[in-house]
Amino acid sequence: MTLSALLFVAAAGWVSDIRLQQAPSLPVKPPPAKSPPRSLSPYFTPASSAPKKVDADGFLRRWLLLEPINKPSRTNTNLTSVYVRKTLYTEYFPDQFKVVPHDGDKVKVASQDLAWHALDSANFNVKLFRFAYGLNKETYGIVFWAVTIVDSPRDMNNVRLSVGSNSASVWWLNGDETVDLFNDRHMIVDDVVSRRLTLHKGRNILRGGVINGPGLSDFCVRFIDENGRPITDIATRLE
Repeated sequence: MTLSALLFVAAAGWVSDIRLQQAPSLPVKPPPAKSPPRSLSPYFTPASSAPKKVDADGFLRRWLLLEPINKPSRTNTNLTSVYVRKTLYTEYFPDQFKVVPHDGDKVKVASQDLAWHALDSANFNVKLFRFAYGLNKETYGIVFWAVTIVDSPRDMNNVRLSVGSNSASVWWLNGDETVDLFNDRHMIVDDVVSRRLTLHKGRNILRGGVINGPGLSDFCVRFIDENGRPITDIATRLE
């Protein structure tokens, strides 16, 4: 190889080295951000053993909530009275309409192992969607069960149970069906009000079933007097 050829090869290599040194480095993509772990906060806190008074507007915020039962449904348009009654009167677990569960109690529903959670709601409306989401459970096509004990300081006659729910629901007081809400609906305060009834002095057991297809789900419950004013001198407890 001639001297000029050697000089040409050397120059070409030198230019190539410069280009390599000057080539911009590709940006390094950061690893995808991890989603924060799910929790019930800030929508719920664990309930204590002490009685909890209803809030200033009479809403019951302490509940025993069962992890959602799978009931697949792609629509809420099927929430007729016939469908809702059939769904919520189905016995999914033993003593469903009698039991007053404790925090951590377990039930078996088909292939599901479900637990009860004793919780205080941070809001007047109990956010069932957030309850299911926070526990990494199904949020759509499900049935929720809720139980609480209403402690009354005296016999209260001519009171009414007032409920709003998203979506359909049925509520029982001391074993008697008291309020039902059918069809696809949003949660509206005092949406459906019961007939006149009596809250007995001491322990009254209130339970409800709520069905949700697609969408959010929540409920709000309070007692009102015969003039429509909220009853605020009652409390809820776990036992």
